[in-house]
Amino acid sequence: MSEEYSVRVHPDVHSKLEHFVLPEQLGFGKTMIPILYRAVCDGGEWISREVLPYGPIQLDPAARVLHYSQEIFEGMKAYAHDDGAAYLFRPHDNGLRLNQSARRLCMPEIPQALFMQSLEQITVLARRYIPRGRNQSLYLRPFMIGVDPLLSLGASARHEYYVIASPSEIYHQGSMKVMVESDECRAAVGGTGAVKVGGNYAAAMASAERVQRGGYDQSLWLDPRERRYIEELSGMNLFFIMDGELNTPELSGSILPGITRDSLIQLAQRQGLVVRKRKIAIDEVKASLKAGRCTEIFACGTATVVSSISELAFAEDDCCQLPAGTPVAESLREALVNIQLGLDEDRYGWMHRVVA
Repeated sequence: MSEEYSVRVHPDVHSKLEHFVLPEQLGFGKTMIPILYRAVCDGGEWISREVLPYGPIQLDPAARVLHYSQEIFEGMKAYAHDDGAAYLFRPHDNGLRLNQSARRLCMPEIPQALFMQSLEQITVLARRYIPRGRNQSLYLRPFMIGVDPLLSLGASARHEYYVIASPSEIYHQGSMKVMVESDECRAAVGGTGAVKVGGNYAAAMASAERVQRGGYDQSLWLDPRERRYIEELSGMNLFFIMDGELNTPELSGSILPGITRDSLIQLAQRQGLVVRKRKIAIDEVKASLKAGRCTEIFACGTATVVSSISELAFAEDDCCQLPAGTPVAESLREALVNIQLGLDEDRYGWMHRVVA
């Protein structure tokens, strides 16, 4: 790493790591590695970079992140391979997307070298705590917040960028039951739906609580204008097997361009599947399910990888069961996970080896 991005390591970091013990049951995002990476940008200049013991962030009560949600984040994973090295999955794509989010929220772009340094620094230090199970990884959460203590509406001049890490299981084990959200809106074209900001997820919470009270796992969001076309789940992209073809909603400006989504599309094409990125009407899916032409629906994302949907509800008294077999979802998940774990050849250059 160049001198420009030299990093100060707090003297307590190594002792914190030495005394850290992984719990037997990891869950998702419950256990944090006891260190974090922090960089500060002031007036567009990155003035400090350091690795610190994990702990609370000190903020002024008037910090703009608290009042105007000037916050962006990414989710990504590191894997331990049999060659003894750790590997990051498509980190450069996460960096590009993080900077798209930064531009949308009037925040400074993070230099690619600094972004990669932050991920590698935490991954190297936490290397021994990357779990080795097939459904396990080191989940990395880079995020940036605006911290200027001003109550006037405007962009912050000072920002803090962090990376925290959590040894985790996949987010959702097994299949999901999903209900269509026909009343509320998660994001609109021209808004922030196509970038990764906390406000998108806050907007989905009320719907999530409501459908979970009804025995479902997730809300399925429709387009905000006509409430007709399928968009995504609250944190996952969607795929539909209809008439033997793989269909996924086209990127509309209010859908997050998922990195896992893009990976599955490439894998599906390599497997010989016809892939169609298009507008998919909820009525079309309903008719296709009832006619037996829609044989699989599955969701994807960094945290869950691939999760099949066993039931799709259009209203409380109107739902369709999906067939028990999910050969396409299972095949795509197997192909992706094998690349991530280093069990199959990485023909796409997705895995980035972290050098200690």
